[in-house]
Amino acid sequence: MSEKRRNRPDTRGTEVSFGSFGLKALTPSRITSNQIESARKVLTRATAKTGKLWIRVFPDRPVTQKPAEVTMGAGKGDPKHYVFEVRPGRVLFEMDGVPEGVARAHLRQAGMKLPLKTAVVTRQ
Repeated sequence: MSEKRRNRPDTRGTEVSFGSFGLKALTPSRITSNQIESARKVLTRATAKTGKLWIRVFPDRPVTQKPAEVTMGAGKGDPKHYVFEVRPGRVLFEMDGVPEGVARAHLRQAGMKLPLKTAVVTRQ
């Protein structure tokens, strides 16, 4: 994705649609599947048995890398990991069924696991 397009705000997935609280991206970045899983574990602890969690992103873009000391040519490298290209304004996670204080605290912790600036938003 070009630098100019990456910094442009997202047009879909910008509203809290399913839950009461959400984690919104403020800066562009690539999120790997491992980072999404790490944030999901933090949020799952908060929801426990009563709450519900929605993950609004899916890492479906492969990132490839060739082995070290391989000559040019001979095709593309093997997939190393999968990423999701995040643009500003995208809601990444949503929660419902937990008190506001608990939701805000855990969403903030989940944001720390991601390589971008985030904000906790509520349903309008």
